[in-house]
Amino acid sequence: MTTQQISAAASFIQDFILDLTSHLPCIEVLLPGAGTARYSHDAATVKTSAAAQEPGPAVVLPTTAAEVQAAVKLAAELGITVVPRGAGTGLSGGASARQDQVVISTEKLNRIIEVSRLDEIAVVEPGVINAELNKHLKPFGLFYAPDPASFDISSLGGNIATNAGGLRCAKYGVTRESILSLDVVLADGSLISVGHRSIKGVTGLDLTSLFVGSEGILGIVVSATVRLRPLPVARGTVSAFFDSTAEGARGLSAITLSPVRPAAIEFFDTPSLENIDAHSGTALRARGAALILIELDGYGINEQAADLTAALTQAGGRVTLETDDDGIRLWDLRRNGRGFPQDKWYIGEDIAVPKSQLPRVYAAFPVLEARFGVDISAVSHAGDGNLHPLITKDKAADDGAHPPAVLLEAATELVKVALSLGGTVTGEHGVGTVKREWAALELSERSREIQHAIKAALDPQQTLNPGKAI
Repeated sequence: MTTQQISAAASFIQDFILDLTSHLPCIEVLLPGAGTARYSHDAATVKTSAAAQEPGPAVVLPTTAAEVQAAVKLAAELGITVVPRGAGTGLSGGASARQDQVVISTEKLNRIIEVSRLDEIAVVEPGVINAELNKHLKPFGLFYAPDPASFDISSLGGNIATNAGGLRCAKYGVTRESILSLDVVLADGSLISVGHRSIKGVTGLDLTSLFVGSEGILGIVVSATVRLRPLPVARGTVSAFFDSTAEGARGLSAITLSPVRPAAIEFFDTPSLENIDAHSGTALRARGAALILIELDGYGINEQAADLTAALTQAGGRVTLETDDDGIRLWDLRRNGRGFPQDKWYIGEDIAVPKSQLPRVYAAFPVLEARFGVDISAVSHAGDGNLHPLITKDKAADDGAHPPAVLLEAATELVKVALSLGGTVTGEHGVGTVKREWAALELSERSREIQHAIKAALDPQQTLNPGKAI
């Protein structure tokens, strides 16, 4: 932005703050400046935002739906664009904000309004942290199934905005499968309710699913009715180590062909095991060159484990029903054990393919490594075909401040591999700003036209999160 543009934007933002606080004296507003810099980025764009060292945007922290409505309505009237924000843990740049924008953070809309054991639902505000909801639900004998890796710090509003997944998607599905209804503030400040409290309901178009995964470009969720599940009577962890990445990837089919339906199926290739060992001081690589980590839940854990042991052993795996303590440790390593190399350039991806195609994706890694001079590894939510590849390249003295172009070229080619196998450029992180060019590889021109038409119908002034998702 030019100095003149910054000055004009600052004037509009000042008018917004004065008008909003005069009508709502109790609403909390953080003035733009160094103190709001953390609101200019999410987890995906934190490095580039920090490097810019620019002051942050104005931030509104509403505590009621009415305050969200007032802030959005006023922003629209003044021609100021709004960036909805949850906990800022997103991995696609969907919550990045400029100085000429206003961030509306839902972090203080954090009430659990209702839990109904008989209906197996909870009504929650968007600022509720995923893990905190499950702590609250435990005495009721219920749990909320979607569990992204950031479950202990990410908010339900952000999870809804990105249709977040997680480890237990293999059995329970992604966020969309657990959302029954939403209260949403639209770009003109109006409040609508979509969906149903009941499990069934087909009146009208499915607007609930439209808002789930829309990354804040269609509306701001201020309340959600979420579907709950009975807390499993037991959980068990099964590990299966293989002698190579290829053997382990092929061994995944044995699970699908068995009668067992695990809650979670995670796959680690050889470099990922080595990465975890180096970062966490473990010795997983000594047990094998690839690992399938499985969570079983419900009744008959031993019977399920026996069936899986037979299937995976026949596929070449060395199978163990882990103790409870060892199982907890392995799952913690899955969520937190991976390290990011500080001495290398790297790009993390979030592709997904039909789960039958996972071996072909892993087989493509050596080809791409040789072609682009990079290293590629991936941990996968193997139960639903979602991979999280890590592409790295050694830093060179003449690289400068930006990663070499070949790193992005390799990442783009891997995306094309996923698409060629019937997959997608993003399984659960969303498009945001980071993946818009990749999304154009997946979506047809007509499909993009339809999506922009929906955006225009709900937000003709492009008030909400412009430049994101589509």
